[in-house]
Amino acid sequence: MATSKGTFQPDSDVHISFEDQQKINKFARLNAKLEDLKEEVKVKENDLKSLEEACDEIALFDEEEKIPYLVGEVFIFQDTETTQKCLDEAKKKIEDNIKSLKSQSDEVKNQMSDLKSHLYGKFGSHINLEADEE
Repeated sequence: MATSKGTFQPDSDVHISFEDQQKINKFARLNAKLEDLKEEVKVKENDLKSLEEACDEIALFDEEEKIPYLVGEVFIFQDTETTQKCLDEAKKKIEDNIKSLKSQSDEVKNQMSDLKSHLYGKFGSHINLEADEE
């Protein structure tokens, strides 16, 4: 059976040990986790923006007007001051959550940087660990 010129010929200079393969796999898992964290931060930032817009809208209401506020699966009617406090608490929780997610993201980036420097040091241009830009 003849082989065509377009088939892949493994480079005989590069040997991948089990430990190296484990590091490559760990890098891939960390990269996936980083992407998940980035997506979660985007969602939380959109939630925060929605809460800020709700606070701005509530500021336009009269003091004695009752506002429906979703708690669990039911709406309760509250005055503007109570609703404003509830929204501020929700904003604070989301801001803390965003801060935590960004901290986790930084930890993952540090681990990835360590792995990347080790793997590039060993394999040089034979390995590509850069994210594809879309």
